[in-house]
Amino acid sequence: MFSCQGWTFFLGLGFAVAADLVFADAAKKDTLEDYLNMSLAELGQIKVSIATGNGTPLDKAPATATVIKVAEIEAMGARTLDDILQTVPGVHISLSSLSRLDTVYSIRGIRTETSSGVLLMLNGVPVQSALQGARPTLFLLPVRSIERIEVIRGPGSAIYGADAYAGVINVITKTAQTIEGTEVGARLGSFNQRDLWLESGSEWQGLDISLNMVYQESDGDPARRVVRDQQSALDEQLGTHASLAPGSLATRYKVLDSHLALTSEQTQVNLWNWSTADAGIGAGASQALDPTGSDDNSLWMGDFTHHFNAVPDRWDNSLRVSYLYIDMQAKFNIFPPGAILPIGADGNVNSKTPAGLVHFPEGLIGSPGSISRNARVDFISMFNGWEDHRMRIATGAVDQRVHATERKNFGPGVIDGSLAEVDGTLYSVTDSEYVYLQDSSRRSLYLSLQDEWQFRDDIALTSGLRYDHYSDVGNTVNPRLALVWESSRQLTTKLLYGTAFRAPSFSELYIKNNPVSLGNPDLEPEQIRTLEWAFNYRVRDSLQTTLTLFRYQARDMIDFVADADATSETAQNIHDVDGRGFELELSWQPVPQFRFNSSYSWQDARNCNGEAAVADAPGEQLKLNSNWEFARNWFLNSQVNWVADRKRSLADSRPEIADYTLVNLTLHRKNIYPGFDLTLAVRNATAEDAREPSSGDLVPVAIGEDYPLQSRSFWLGFSYSLPR
Repeated sequence: MFSCQGWTFFLGLGFAVAADLVFADAAKKDTLEDYLNMSLAELGQIKVSIATGNGTPLDKAPATATVIKVAEIEAMGARTLDDILQTVPGVHISLSSLSRLDTVYSIRGIRTETSSGVLLMLNGVPVQSALQGARPTLFLLPVRSIERIEVIRGPGSAIYGADAYAGVINVITKTAQTIEGTEVGARLGSFNQRDLWLESGSEWQGLDISLNMVYQESDGDPARRVVRDQQSALDEQLGTHASLAPGSLATRYKVLDSHLALTSEQTQVNLWNWSTADAGIGAGASQALDPTGSDDNSLWMGDFTHHFNAVPDRWDNSLRVSYLYIDMQAKFNIFPPGAILPIGADGNVNSKTPAGLVHFPEGLIGSPGSISRNARVDFISMFNGWEDHRMRIATGAVDQRVHATERKNFGPGVIDGSLAEVDGTLYSVTDSEYVYLQDSSRRSLYLSLQDEWQFRDDIALTSGLRYDHYSDVGNTVNPRLALVWESSRQLTTKLLYGTAFRAPSFSELYIKNNPVSLGNPDLEPEQIRTLEWAFNYRVRDSLQTTLTLFRYQARDMIDFVADADATSETAQNIHDVDGRGFELELSWQPVPQFRFNSSYSWQDARNCNGEAAVADAPGEQLKLNSNWEFARNWFLNSQVNWVADRKRSLADSRPEIADYTLVNLTLHRKNIYPGFDLTLAVRNATAEDAREPSSGDLVPVAIGEDYPLQSRSFWLGFSYSLPR
């Protein structure tokens, strides 16, 4: 959480540091001109570390990998990490019905309401709340601090362990080597959108120092309206008029993102704070509109990495220590003022066995919170002493802890359904048996081995194995094999096999005293096996294609299943999913001033029980992206994103989900005056009525018309690089 005084302190500190850094030397950063002038062959030689934990050229990496660099991020006019990921083949960004309209990362048909099967890392350190097993709720990460993003589609547990299940995303932040001097900038746009940023990099007595700060704010799009909600159905049943529908989804936000990096020849220290205040909670905690409910989250992370003196051509050893602290606090008007609700003997909403009807003149209110602490240590050793081999040995330990807090005017220990009316007074159940989650902790240890063997000039074999031990869910072993064959200058073939796992989150294991979902301490980790076959063919220097075929078997996937004679649902290892598909990518650069990228993705993921297609994930996606320098210092980026073939769940009788096509345009004018750049962007340029499914497992059709995406919007931005 932060305040106006906090903003003043952070921004004042930032500009004070910038004043010290502005006249210092710094390495030249990647520019939009540099990006367009790179050939397709040069792009293929960009080093990617996420595939092996080591730097490997992208076209020879033993994984289905994508790298997006800072100049490309600038070209597309992205504001947040979600904007960038939407351009990655096989990746879809949708919305969660379970978690406050949070964004959901879906890869190759694997979709969960909390994105718990996709591991997000910052500089190689997992950004993970142990409570939900994924990134923090309503996590909007501004892009100004990002130097590049690496994504692998497919399992990564042989290197990264738990939750590297459907894919891995590693965000690498800027250092002084990738920032040129000092830059300030701002954006203004639709929905009262306001962005401010500062970045600065310098060298001082052998120490590289970089600072990056971004503030983003928006009132949300009022055109994202729904006609009915969960309270509408209750009003019809009970003759009340409490619903706030028709009304707008609550999509406002305020975000502050601050990064400080200190780098020397052998050591790097990263300090990061991400905070959000008064963030809207979408469709409401129970899919009853809640315009005043909010999330206030604060994340602090520090990591220290030291490379020991290496023996030339033999050993390179490093130690990394990191600590992640996440404070998440929310206030929900779960049902609006004036609601009359059936309340069970435990004080929760219960329409099956109510103890009485209770009037809530100020609404059914809950204020849950949690404090998560993740401490980890990793020791990584690289051995290059054998000809044609590179060995990687890694071991480490992780300690995760969660402390829950809760205040509310309902539930066990507060009411029992015997009162006719309950006001808005909130009672704390923190540190009592009635809190939604008792203090929880887990410890894990791991050992990872990997060998990269170049046994012929044109063939490399990467093999790896990782063992993980969890104090609460046992042991798991995950192997990988990758064969990369450069059969000619034009053709590179990859055959990839790997397994992965996802450990149940604390909420899936232990949540209780909840009217909707309950944990299950007997859950087993989810498991997946994936086989991929990829072909990269360079038709000519200006045209190349990549075809990736994949098949996977996901087992023991966790979902919440309805309990007999109750309104609650309990977490179970209930789903087995078989998936298959392909991703076809094409890159074309007829002249240095123009580059065109496209991808078409098709997947068919089905539950083994009943052969039903996995709900809500798109079966087809087409993505087009072009960058054109049509005149000196004038750049135009265009994006087209077609999403199709999303199925309803078997229990959902609504018509099929409509396909949609989004068009985004970004115009850059560089160096209007020396150091001064201007950007104009339009999003959803055709004003498409695009929607993401509102099904979910807890309240399948509370919002029957699905969730509308953002309507057409504009923004204007400028940046100024201070002269040195």
